[in-house]
This record gives sequence, structure tokens and C-alpha cells, in this order.
Amino acid sequence: MQKAMSAFKHLMGSENQETEPILDRHGHDSPPPYISINSNEASTSSNYIEETGTDTCPTCRGTGRIPRGQEKELVALIPYSDQRLKPRRTKLYVALAVSCCLLVFFLVVFFLYPRSVTIAHGGVNSSVVSFDSSHKTVNLHTMNKLNISNNNLFGIEILSLNVEVLHMSVVVGTLTLKEVKRIGPLISEQIFYTVESQVKEASTYDVCTWEQIHVHNILLHVQGSLNCSYLGHMEQIPFDGFEYLDCHSNSSVPH
Repeated sequence: MQKAMSAFKHLMGSENQETEPILDRHGHDSPPPYISINSNEASTSSNYIEETGTDTCPTCRGTGRIPRGQEKELVALIPYSDQRLKPRRTKLYVALAVSCCLLVFFLVVFFLYPRSVTIAHGGVNSSVVSFDSSHKTVNLHTMNKLNISNNNLFGIEILSLNVEVLHMSVVVGTLTLKEVKRIGPLISEQIFYTVESQVKEASTYDVCTWEQIHVHNILLHVQGSLNCSYLGHMEQIPFDGFEYLDCHSNSSVPH
């Protein structure tokens, strides 16, 4: 009889256990435990288990933020169909960028490419002649002009001007000017300079002073160089020219 009663109780107990609800009193499944993937916590304790009440992401732990120090350790999985992997108009943007770079390059080259600076001897503008009969010397005080054309799209600085006046291959006068002037872009200007020369030759003195001679012209050879600077670059430009000067009259009118 006792054995029968104990068997009956055991049967009733098993039935009660089978009828007990699997869900908790709130009606939710008990969340499965998971291990934190934090490398520091995992290294210190491999048996660390974190219990949460909701289904949260183990990476951010439900905060929506990545833990500091794990930015370089985590890998983001993006679907292949994500539009971020297929940007629109990529070829158009690349073509526009390349075109803009080429345009800027050609504009810089066009405006900053050095062009020629032309110099031409403009002849005598005015002159004053005097004679030294004791030494048979002809003193010439001539004002010459120099035509300069700047073909660049930027201004140039005229640093110095060196001039030599020759008569019969002999240097009779020299001139050196420093920091002459500045010439703007695409501008042509004239520079006037005065040279004092002495022709110490008896035959030239006779040509200039004898009344029996109808032509009193002497030939002068003017040569020199102009030093200019632009865009941090210095350039020396030579020039030369010939001029006929009437040495009989005391002066010539400027022209």
C-alpha cells in the first residue's frame, strides 16, 4: 500500500512539472548568457559571463556606441548591394577633377611662362659738342634713347644699364646706371641716358672743325647690356647700334 501511494505521488509530481510554464512570469524567454568580446576582459577572465535583460548587441552592449580602443579591432559587414559601395557618377567626378587640374595648369603656364624682352637702340635724342684745341679733342655730350618692349604678362625690373661708346674701335665713353625703372606687363617704354665721350684723335678734330669740309659727321658705335629681373630670374640682354653725329655744330635739337 505504501509503495502504491509513493508511486502515485511521484506520478502527480512529474505531471505538475510538465504543466509548469516554460516562460517566466513576465512572458519572456530567459535570455541566454553570452561572453563579452572585450579583449581586456577576456584576457583577465575567460569565464566572465554578462547577463542582460534584453537582446542587445554584444559589441556595443546596447549603448549604440563602440567601446573606446576597439575601433581598429572591429570589422563592419556591409551588404554587397549597399549603395555606399556603388557611388553614382564616379567617372563624371573624376573627369571634372582632371579637367579642372589641366585647366589650372595651362592657365598658370600661359600667364607665368617667360617671354622675350626686346631692346633696340633708338639713336641720338640730343647732343652737345665742344672742342679742346690744345689737345685736339672733341667732347661729346649725347643723350641717347633705348626702346624696351616687355612681352610678358607680368612686370619686369630693370636693375642696371651698362653702355660703351666706341669710335674707330676705341672706347671713348662709358655709362653705368643702377635700378633704372620698372616696366609693366605688355608695355613698351623708352629709357633716356646721357653719355659723355671724348674723341682724342687729330683727324676727327679736323673733320669737325674745318670749314672747307661740307660733311662733319662722325660714326659712333653704341653697345651695352641691360640687366633685368622677373619671377626671381635675372637675365642680361645685350644691344648695340650705330649713330651718325654732326660734330660741327655746337648742339643738336632734341627729336
